[in-house]
Amino acid sequence: MQLARSGILFGAAYYAEYHQSDRVELDLDLMKAAGFTVIRVGESVWSTWEPRDGEFDLEWLQPVLDGAHARGIAVVLGTPTYAVPPWLQSAYPEIAAEVGTGRPMPWGARQEVDYSHPAFRFHAERVIRAVVGRYAAHPAVIGFQVDNEPGMVLFHNRGTFRRFVRRLAAKYGDVDTINREWGLTYWSHRLSDWSDLWTPDGNSLPQYDLAWRRYQAELTSEFIAWQADIVREYATPEQFVTTCIAYPRPGLDDEKLVRSLDITAGNPYYAMQDHLDATKDLAPITPWTTSGVASLFRQADRLFSSNQRRFLVTETDAQSIGGSDFNMPPYPGQLAQAAFAFVSRGAAMIEYWHWHSLPYGTETYWGGILPHSLQPGRVYRELAEVGADLAAIGDLLDGYEPDADIALLWSNDSRFALEFFPTFPTATGEPDRASYTRIFDAYHRGVIDSGAQARVLHPDQALSWGAKELAARFPVLIAAGLYVATDDHLELLREYAAAGGHLIVGIRTAYGDEEARARVAVAPAMLSDAAGVSYEEFSNLQEPLHVSSDAGLTLSEGATATLWADGLLPSGADTLVRYEHPRFGDFAAVTSQEHGDGRITVVGTVPSAALAADILRWAAPTLHADAIVRARALPVTVSSGSLPDGRRVWFVFNWSGEAQAFTPRVDLEDAVTTEPLTAGTEISLPAWSTRCLVGR
Repeated sequence: MQLARSGILFGAAYYAEYHQSDRVELDLDLMKAAGFTVIRVGESVWSTWEPRDGEFDLEWLQPVLDGAHARGIAVVLGTPTYAVPPWLQSAYPEIAAEVGTGRPMPWGARQEVDYSHPAFRFHAERVIRAVVGRYAAHPAVIGFQVDNEPGMVLFHNRGTFRRFVRRLAAKYGDVDTINREWGLTYWSHRLSDWSDLWTPDGNSLPQYDLAWRRYQAELTSEFIAWQADIVREYATPEQFVTTCIAYPRPGLDDEKLVRSLDITAGNPYYAMQDHLDATKDLAPITPWTTSGVASLFRQADRLFSSNQRRFLVTETDAQSIGGSDFNMPPYPGQLAQAAFAFVSRGAAMIEYWHWHSLPYGTETYWGGILPHSLQPGRVYRELAEVGADLAAIGDLLDGYEPDADIALLWSNDSRFALEFFPTFPTATGEPDRASYTRIFDAYHRGVIDSGAQARVLHPDQALSWGAKELAARFPVLIAAGLYVATDDHLELLREYAAAGGHLIVGIRTAYGDEEARARVAVAPAMLSDAAGVSYEEFSNLQEPLHVSSDAGLTLSEGATATLWADGLLPSGADTLVRYEHPRFGDFAAVTSQEHGDGRITVVGTVPSAALAADILRWAAPTLHADAIVRARALPVTVSSGSLPDGRRVWFVFNWSGEAQAFTPRVDLEDAVTTEPLTAGTEISLPAWSTRCLVGR
């Protein structure tokens, strides 16, 4: 869906109802002065919309919408279903989400309800219809956000479990089939009747867990689709319907969730300051903020991946986001960098969380654009500069499509499976539930560090395109950690290489089938013959291993094998990289073999950042960014994309506190100032800066 408004939407979540005094006019004037063109309202305050059961107060938002419209500021209206009022909690205690069978989630936060429960649905529908029915026709409203960051809880409620059993019965037909497909002979788990199925609390079987996680994701998708259908009864064709996605949520399959929505929207949060220095490697501080430039781009690429279209950023950092013990406001320039990083990968809207820092509540130290004083300060001034830049760019980026040099497959099923059966331990020896993401991120970072640009695909999206189109669009395709894969998915990978693509296979790919059963086949299953390599044993690595290459692959300092080693045994493939180790040196670390018109490269370890970049420089020697500047290295990165008229847009970033420079190979024009820039003339990049440039 194309947004009804042209240009990049720019603004913040705005909650006038959170203020201790009435300052709507002042706030909106400040927003207008900062170049804001959109606000998001209404989604967090069900108890304000409906203070008592069946008693609605709907008029308090009218001044906000009227004031926004008078200033040319658009509005995204939210449904308030993720934060239920006390009267509903006390009247219907059975709607509480159970985090374990018979263990209701305590009240006092948010998202504490089983949103598949009929009693909740009745009241949710009533408030949705009241709010959306009241304001859908307001001229300021351009779209709707249903709920907020769904999928936070895996529901263990009795009714939820019973529906799970019914769905299994519908899928498998009879208990003999599920006994066979899940291997329930093991440890005497065979069912004699569907009523024998145990609750998930003590489950130890991976096939059960995968089915349970898929079911929970289905509940989330169904809930959002249900809300979207209600909202569309009131919305005009020009108004979009979305929800804001927090991608780490456990009860979420983003690719399926967005099928009922008009556009993808999400909430990428990231650590700032030195965490955005591309010359440094710092660990994440919180579980839901990323660290590093590559991870920032990965969040944007995941947003694009959900439906392979441009997306909205509904929340992102204004100041420190993460609680009273996490205080890392951005260095000057970093907010603009992050905004343009998201835009360069397909964002059509940048909204900040949120307008003003709160004096109370859980999020007291989730810093807004205005500090607690409510006086505009440095962050406001910097974002006003971003607003001015976006206003200067105008509608230039309408129809923009980001470039991709290398595609990576992201599998939600594999994420679920490797959360249950983690591949790695943590530093303290516990199972690392983030194993899948660690595998994926190793390659995505390699893409960024090599100077390339990524496109993330879901396996079924890739399947819908077919091998020939996939090879034509993406010369390199990475399938790493693709543990849960159907025969059709693996056949596609083989055919992609035969059609001329360069397939890179990482660890755990093709090891499991669609039920997360280990395949009874030579590994990597269905790919070993075409790849000219196989393995029968694998090992965790306690420490990184040094590697070497004598096959034309140049290795950088810091190129190591980490976390894992498949014992690769070439049967025709060339060995590109070897382990330097008395035992693991018996195996290849990286192999490659031609297949059809293409090639299959197998990487038997989790490559360090340096090794991943080395492999991808070899696999993708020609990149889109070469057209503007050939000699480039971190902390400078280049993102680019195409416009409908055939012109290209280039975003050049300096991710460091030291000034950098680059010399373009082509004539350009600054998209903000319209200054012409001549090929061969050095262009300065001050600390933490971004240039948006258009090919002439």
